[in-house]
Amino acid sequence: MDDGGIPDGRNIPYRRHAMETLTPQGRAVRLGATALGLALLLTGTLVGSDDHFPFGPFRMFATTNSPDAPAPDTRVEGVDATGALIELGQDATGIRRAEIEGQRGRYEADPELLREVADAYADRHPGAPEVVEVRIVVRWHGIEDGRPTGRHVDETVVRWEAAR
Repeated sequence: MDDGGIPDGRNIPYRRHAMETLTPQGRAVRLGATALGLALLLTGTLVGSDDHFPFGPFRMFATTNSPDAPAPDTRVEGVDATGALIELGQDATGIRRAEIEGQRGRYEADPELLREVADAYADRHPGAPEVVEVRIVVRWHGIEDGRPTGRHVDETVVRWEAAR
């Protein structure tokens, strides 16, 4: 047993506990886990995508657009049975815009999936008229020299219409 001390001269006995030393087996496990983590990071960095985060690169914040490239603004809108245009954002459906944007390829491949948005709206608004059409619309804001021009163009990229 070693004796320890503190500056004012009082001695406090110091005991070495078994948990303070790492066994060779424990050291090997930690080194193996560290090597595996580093291998995953290296592999993800070289061939990964955003979907592999945290082991892949998170390119969303690592790239830049041209100062003259239009800026996209995605929204989801619907038409109800009365013909009224309604916004189908997070407050109306509970579905975040990022979820829509992230799954846009799936919606484009199978527009019938947009029925889920109409169903989510119906669940939150039981007395409202039925949603008979859902669209994903991208508003392209004009940019010149890194500044907004005030002009925009809307592009409907996916459209689903209820069978009547």
